[in-house]
Formats: sequence, structure tokens, C-alpha cells
Amino acid sequence: MQFRGRTVAAFVALTVAVTVLATLTLSDQWVALGSGKPTAAADGSGQSGLTGTETGKLGAVMNLIEQKYFREVDRAKVVDGAISGMMEALGDPYSVYMEKTSAQHFSESIEGSFTGIGAEVTLQDGKVTVVSPIKGSPAEKAGVLAKDVLISVDGESLEGVALSDAVAKIRGPKGTKVKLVIARAGVSTPVHLVLVRDDIDYETVYANLRDDGVGVIEIRQFSLNTGERFLEELAALEKKGMKGLVIDVRNNPGGVLPVVVSIAQPFVPKGKPIVMVEDRTGEREKTLSKGTGKDYPVAVLMNKGSASASEVLAGALKEAGGAVLVGETSFGKGTVQVSYDKATGDGSLVKMTIAKWLTPDGNWVHENGLKPDIESLPPDYYTVARLSKAKTQLPDTIGEDNRSLQIMLAALGYKTDRKDGYFSAETAEAVKQFQKQAQLPVTGEVDKTTAEKIEESLIVLIRNEQNDSQLNKAIQVVSQKAAK
Repeated sequence: MQFRGRTVAAFVALTVAVTVLATLTLSDQWVALGSGKPTAAADGSGQSGLTGTETGKLGAVMNLIEQKYFREVDRAKVVDGAISGMMEALGDPYSVYMEKTSAQHFSESIEGSFTGIGAEVTLQDGKVTVVSPIKGSPAEKAGVLAKDVLISVDGESLEGVALSDAVAKIRGPKGTKVKLVIARAGVSTPVHLVLVRDDIDYETVYANLRDDGVGVIEIRQFSLNTGERFLEELAALEKKGMKGLVIDVRNNPGGVLPVVVSIAQPFVPKGKPIVMVEDRTGEREKTLSKGTGKDYPVAVLMNKGSASASEVLAGALKEAGGAVLVGETSFGKGTVQVSYDKATGDGSLVKMTIAKWLTPDGNWVHENGLKPDIESLPPDYYTVARLSKAKTQLPDTIGEDNRSLQIMLAALGYKTDRKDGYFSAETAEAVKQFQKQAQLPVTGEVDKTTAEKIEESLIVLIRNEQNDSQLNKAIQVVSQKAAK
């Protein structure tokens, strides 16, 4: 299915594409990159499918369950569980089995239509880990960050829970709330967040031309329509006389490989590789560009939530297109998955890792990420944990909420003497100043109303492009190169 213009996406629960989140995805007709032959090789053992002994073993267990288990069982559910177990035994978070309903949601996500709160997740070391929040989604608004580990959902622990089951716990009707407890690096106590499920008008590509002639194109996800939308916006900017370009893939978790190839192609001269795919035998297949390259400077802006297809684009434009990478080290997801949606015959789907992908110079970014040429870290208030609002914050107390409060107040221009979590007298004075300007009761204490007003003010600050230090750095780099 092809979409034009804006793509409407419903973020009703956590994205139900389960581990497609942050994957570089191919459908079964896109196994090879242009050759028509499968990238994955046979194992050479001559064995195909189950042996008679293996089939008998599985059948024997099914008979035991049906005859001896103390309750009636859903046979289809047991079979689905057996297949899921086979995929889990691979020890690869990106190889999964999806029953019919999950498979349908997965297909929708590839086409650019989503159900979720807008947080892309995967399993890392057995933990449900956020790859990135989608910009403008409930997850981003609530303060979910890349690399956050989800500990529990509505009081239910996610320890040892399959990713698809974790996603199911978060799904729910529009307008309802879900409570997440999150472990975050650098924060000593768990972060408590409440997210409201909602529908979101979702577009994958946004573009604008600045007064200084620098164009900015933000790509939020590589869905099926993204390549077409990007090329439309790029042509429009070039027609207006663009002097340089910033491609913003921050918090972009990835998507479909042929789409990112189509986006990279105009920037990479003909004959140069955009990406290489390496199968289990070590055989490599290159996707060569048919483009011409660009005569204006290009910077790719990325962060730790830039994963998979975002990293393909960044690697291709840097190593084969001469672009500059600005921002933070990317997520580090360097494998290719194929979705086999016809093999099972009942609408279910097997998504399996079949290869590595490598940059044009043969670098594998898996678990390491791409390092920027010019590092630009976001200010502390961009990543600070949101206030829990569970209880009123009082002077002469210590806690992570107080630390977040101090970082927020300082960002908003109020004088604070510390950011260590001790609610000092000067912190209380800063709170009073804020309350006075916000026309709230001046108490020096942070109740729910004050906390919400502080966060609202911070969001306004963050959404002001003039305060986006990473974007401004990328624009500066492009402007300097364009002036030479």
C-alpha cells in the first residue's frame, strides 16, 4: 500500500511491531538487494525441516499436554508458543515469531500506520529497552528516552516477559493511561511515568528552508512512503536555491532497507556502494548507487536513538557521499531481518535475522554505533527525568525528583545553587519566583499543579528551534562549508 502526503498513525499503545522496532526490515520479496537470490545461505548440512525423530518428539509433548495437563488448552496457542520458543532459542532479539494479529500490526508499521504510544523497543540482555521515542508521541511528551529500560507496566513486572507480551500489557483504548517504571542510566532511582494513549497525526518527513539558505529535512521513520516524501521535499528545497542541507535522523529507529537506499542514492556518486550485506558464509553483496552526488555540503544529525536504517543512511553519506556526522554516537544496530509472511500459511509471520549490514567501507556498527565527526551533546534539561508528581516536593529533602526540578528551573532561567537533589533554601526561592510568575500560590513547595506548570514551560523551551543546540551546531557546520 502506498501513501502520499501525510500519513495518519494511531498511537494507541506501545508500538505493536514488537522487535521490528529499530530493525532494518525486508519483506520476503526483498531478501536480496537487487540480485533476486536469497542473501542467507543454506547451512550445508543437507538437513531441511524437522527429522522424523524431532517431529515425533514434538508430537509426543503435544499429546502429553492434551491428555495429562490439568486444564483444557488452546491447541493453536500451544503451537504458537512452540514456534516462539524456537525463535527465542536463537538468542537474537530481532528474530521473532508473530501470530496473526501481531503480524498484521507489523505490516501496518512498515506501511507507515502505527498503533502505539510511540516508543520503539527491543530486547537487550533480556530487558525491554527503548530504542527511541517517536517525536511528538505520547512517549516523547512523557519523557521516555532512548536506552530506557522498562521495569514494569501498571505494576506488573516485565522481568523475563517476552517482548510481544510486554507490548500487549501496554496496549489499550485511546485516552486511557498506562504507568511505566523505568530504569535509566545515571539515575539512581527508577523513573515513574504516566502516559496517555492517543491518536497522532504522523508524518515521517518534515522540511524547511532557513533564511540563510540551509535546508533541514527531518526523517522520523523509514516507512514505505518515506523515500517518495523525502525526494519531493529535497527537490522543492533545491528549487528554492538551497545552499546546504542538514538531514535530521535523531530518534529515528529505522525501517525498510530499499527506502533508505532510495534516499541515500542522490547523495552518493554513481558506482559507489551505499550499503553492503554480509551473509553467514562471509559473502558480501553491495548495493551500488546510481546517483550523481551533490555539490552542496550535507550534514547528518544523529543521536543515541538513531538506529538501523538511520545508521545506514549516515554511514553511506559519510563514507561515500562526503557528509559530516554531527551529534551523538548512534544506537548500534547492524543486522538485516527478513519477514516471511507466507511460510506459515495462516497469516502469522516469522521475522528472522539473515545477515549483517556494513557501511561502504566495510564497517559493522552493531552494538557500537557510528561516532559523529563533530560531537554535540544535548543540554541536561533535554534528558532530565520528568517529575513524578506522586507527592509534594518539600524543602530540606533529597531525591531524584528534586534533582530534576533543579535542572528544569535552571533551564528556565531561575537561579539555583545546586543540581544534586537536595531541596535547598535557594531551590525553594526559585520555586517561589516561578510560582509568582505563573500566578500560582507562592509556597516554595512543588505540588502537582506547580510540577505540571514547570514541565509545560520546559516543553515550550525545548520545542523552540532556537534552543536546539544540536541542530544549530549542524546548521553552523553546513553554513561554514557552504561559505568556502
